Amino acid sequence: MSSSILRLLVAAAVIALLAWTGAASAATAKAKIARVRTAVATLDDVRVDLDWPDAAPHGSLRLQAARIDAPGLGYRFRDVTWQCPLSHAGNRWRCEGAVREGRSAPLVLAIDIDEARTDASLAGGQSRIGLTRHSRTPDLTRIDLAQVPVAWAQALVSQAWAAGRFGKGRLDGHLDIRAPTHGPLRVSGPLALSGVAFDTADGLTAGENVSAQVTLDATFGAATSFAIDGALLGGDLLFGNAYLALQQRRIDVGLTAVQEDNGWQLSRMRWNDRGLLSAEGSAALGADGTLRSLDVHARSDDLAPMRDGYLTGFLGLAGLADLQLRGAADLRLRMDEGTVHEAAFVPHDVSIDDPRGRFDFAGLEGDVRFSRDERLDSELRWNGGRLHGLAFGAATLPFVSDGGELRLRGTSHMAMLGGTVAINDLHLRPPAEGEGLQIRFGLDLDRLDIAQLSQALGWPPFTGELTGHIPEARYAQDRLDFEGGLSVQLFGGTVQVSSLAMERPFGVAPTLSSDIAFEDIDLQSLTGVLGFGEITGKLDGRFDRLRLVDWEPVAFEAAIATDADAARRAGVRQRISQRAVQDLSSVSDASFVSTLQAQLIGLFDDFGYRRIGLSCYLGDQVCRMSGLGSAGNGFNIVEGSGLPRLTVVGFNRDVDWPTLLERLKAASTGDVKPVFD
Repeated sequence: MSSSILRLLVAAAVIALLAWTGAASAATAKAKIARVRTAVATLDDVRVDLDWPDAAPHGSLRLQAARIDAPGLGYRFRDVTWQCPLSHAGNRWRCEGAVREGRSAPLVLAIDIDEARTDASLAGGQSRIGLTRHSRTPDLTRIDLAQVPVAWAQALVSQAWAAGRFGKGRLDGHLDIRAPTHGPLRVSGPLALSGVAFDTADGLTAGENVSAQVTLDATFGAATSFAIDGALLGGDLLFGNAYLALQQRRIDVGLTAVQEDNGWQLSRMRWNDRGLLSAEGSAALGADGTLRSLDVHARSDDLAPMRDGYLTGFLGLAGLADLQLRGAADLRLRMDEGTVHEAAFVPHDVSIDDPRGRFDFAGLEGDVRFSRDERLDSELRWNGGRLHGLAFGAATLPFVSDGGELRLRGTSHMAMLGGTVAINDLHLRPPAEGEGLQIRFGLDLDRLDIAQLSQALGWPPFTGELTGHIPEARYAQDRLDFEGGLSVQLFGGTVQVSSLAMERPFGVAPTLSSDIAFEDIDLQSLTGVLGFGEITGKLDGRFDRLRLVDWEPVAFEAAIATDADAARRAGVRQRISQRAVQDLSSVSDASFVSTLQAQLIGLFDDFGYRRIGLSCYLGDQVCRMSGLGSAGNGFNIVEGSGLPRLTVVGFNRDVDWPTLLERLKAASTGDVKPVFD
């Protein structure tokens, strides 16, 4: 019995029995009744015992019911017992005593009836439910609630929301229950909720410390429906990925819903978090609570608090929990069965700032509109921003919505790294027919300054230009794939980037994969920038199946080697300095081929070489190393030329990747000390 807010159904049945008992003239009476029906409940297997000694001021009433069912409200009780002292004055009867279901903790049920009125109450601790009914309106029952545990309403709420489970929280207010003989049951009235907690078994819907003042109007029967109007006064709400931190703000709400065979129709939805977010619309939910359709208009006059108030769930999944927003925006969205039919986004001086430096936009303006049914022109503008720390300038993207997609009406240009980036052939297809968001676009990079790129990314001061054409890039299912490649003019040579792809480009642990090939890199310029001694000549190489996770290398197959023919054509001598020999030996864990070399190396500033080559296959944080060819138990890294003839051999084929990085850093800063054996 302690789990129900409507235990007064028991009192309603008792009232009918007391009317029968009052007509009895015997001091002791017993009755067995197979079934008693009231407007809202049915009692089965009822036993009534009345003991009223002659001349006594009151008697004793004991009522037992094997079953009490109120199907319209969802309540079912078993083995209910109520015992109380019964008093009588004229046409007025009173009885107050303990009532319990089975072995549950007792509550106190009191009734006070006469020909015109019925009053009853059910109390436990500080919680109380009061019932009032007038004989002139037998179909209407008034219920007053005072500090009633919200869990008592579980069965009633389950009629409309079977998956919902209530925990802590209190209810105050009063409800009118209308139960006409020929018509649906109707429950209406004002309610105040305080500190309410609820959830579902799957954890997708939950509330904590929710407070509200609302007016309820619900109908239960063949067509269950309800309307709620009022205000939320604080708490935290979770609906799928949407987490709403209401704090102590007052939010005006309104909802009208009708239950259908396949779910719910929400014909009216209203949400007004003043100054922060206002929304109106309609929706349809499936029988399992999934969103089937949505038509909503929303506006935020201040996007800054939107992150903490409404967006933490979505941004957290995307790895953007710290995203900062400023400005205002309007949104329109109409979708059905996962297909977007209409959408509009209107930013008003919006700024988006990712503190982790992945992207920033400043001064977003425009009116971006999509329609599956008609052709629309719109555009998006911004004043500037950054992409992974790389600054870019102002741009305008003119759009046309046609044929179920949003397309760029022309090429959009923006300044970046001293050059120009052109975006063309942009096609954006919103979610439809079970497919998620899809984006295709082309990209042209013209003479981007490598020096600025190096400074922005914290690289050594490389110089050169980046030029490339990507005929098509495709984004779908949080993956970005690039067709074509990039060509970079660097250190007098060429670097080609191909098979470029990104997973979760703006999410958690973004992953980049590509193949990189380079030719005719001037070694003197490269080693000078790296602080890696000095080597003259030309260098070729490849990084195949390169994979970076959160911008850190986790796998690649790399091989570099000098190109004697290219050096000869360029008129460049192949020489390696003593410092470079020591740095190369320390990084690759190599040694000289003989002690004589170790003794002679200190006598010369540089040496001629025939070839230099080194490779590394990185996997599981270990670099599997090799070089120009086998040298007994080791591998050749440097083959000398001339006198003294220098040969450097590596013996450790498996090198810990973090250790190798530390060696590279030490070599670039000159921390490697020459050691002669």
